Amino acid sequence: MLDSAGLPMVGGVDALLIGVAAHDPQQAYLAALCAVVGSLAGSLLLFAVARKGGELLLLKHVRSRTGARLHVLFQRYGLISVFIPAISPIPLPMKVPIFCAGALQVRTLYFAVVVASARAIRYFSLAYLGSRYGTQTFHFLASHWVEVACVAGGLAIAASVGLRIYQRRETAMGVPE
Repeated sequence: MLDSAGLPMVGGVDALLIGVAAHDPQQAYLAALCAVVGSLAGSLLLFAVARKGGELLLLKHVRSRTGARLHVLFQRYGLISVFIPAISPIPLPMKVPIFCAGALQVRTLYFAVVVASARAIRYFSLAYLGSRYGTQTFHFLASHWVEVACVAGGLAIAASVGLRIYQRRETAMGVPE
């Protein structure tokens, strides 16, 4: 929850989840579920803060070159810019897209479904790998990083296409974003 709420712990949740899954495979999926719930709770907290003080908070975070690029990406791709860093095994900045989503008044349920879906795929995959490969999971991920990145990229592309289709369908039906 702390990681998603703004206190960065790069790779900490992933490492903890793999450690729990390797140590006690029977608890792997429960740990993954807890990680998903915690991440969703932290993301929703950050989202709610951005919704309340949105524009001022957003301006503070988009002043940097990276923040400004992420803001432009969010305006162009919407919640896809939240989904990709949420699912990616490579640490990508997720805070600015969350701020953008909150400040730009994205529907809370839509936001929550995107974050929960991405985190569920990521954390349940890590729980599976940790319970299957034990302490060798880190070695497995390091030695198969290209395949892992391709799978994550493929999922991100599939999700992007799905989100775009959904957004177009809602726009055609006149449902406000």
